[in-house]
Amino acid sequence: MYRDAYILYFLVLTLAGLSGCSKSSDKGPAKAAAAPDKIQGKAQVNLDDNTATDAAMNAGGPSVYLIDGLHRYRLFFNKPFEIAAGKEYAAEGVLAQKVIDDIGDPDQGKNGYPLESSCQRVVNMAWPGLAMDVMDLHVSTLRGRVKRYPARPVFLVTQIAQVTSKDKPDEEKKIPEVAVPADKQRALLVEGPSSLTAPLWDPAGATIRCRVFISDGKVSELDTGSQLCETVPWSQYRYQPTLKSGHPVKVKTEVEVRFDPRK
Repeated sequence: MYRDAYILYFLVLTLAGLSGCSKSSDKGPAKAAAAPDKIQGKAQVNLDDNTATDAAMNAGGPSVYLIDGLHRYRLFFNKPFEIAAGKEYAAEGVLAQKVIDDIGDPDQGKNGYPLESSCQRVVNMAWPGLAMDVMDLHVSTLRGRVKRYPARPVFLVTQIAQVTSKDKPDEEKKIPEVAVPADKQRALLVEGPSSLTAPLWDPAGATIRCRVFISDGKVSELDTGSQLCETVPWSQYRYQPTLKSGHPVKVKTEVEVRFDPRK
């Protein structure tokens, strides 16, 4: 009798354990993989870039950029993709500078920007499982590019496809363009940060003037070679739309932006 009771007790414990394992497995992994960054823009293919660094970034092909008006993304491939100049593409992958800045730097850029360890983490996020020599080459290439052009985003591509279903007939209509003085445009500001924290690669801060184009109250294009201007989060700025004869126009102006020194 006692033996039968012991066996029954053991079976109950076993079934309870199996049930617990089943419930635990239903929950899936504890932490899902990070969603990839996504960009879209018109492809610019540069056949003149033929240095060793460019070859390492191009997977043997020409240099490729995606331009969306506010950003000129330098694509970094670990395998060849066929890209046609002037076509619209959507890409998935890892936006290098965003990840590097999210990781942060306890020395606040005093030992150079970016850190090698940050670049290694970025490459491993995009292309895990690379051989050590290939990883070292990509880390060196990425670090050199970001160090030279810290505000011009490098995008490590995992997938890219041409956008074929997007028709943009409205773009064929020429929108009138007017020039507006900086002080007058400032008075039309609806929202936007009063100042920004200086980036790691330029921690001293400064006040700069950025030449921009504004359409429907939003900054749509940059007309500047300043890297500080390129790092401004322009999507946070809103202006009262400028009208001419009751119709919206494209505004060419300058916007003053203050970067506070990093502490």
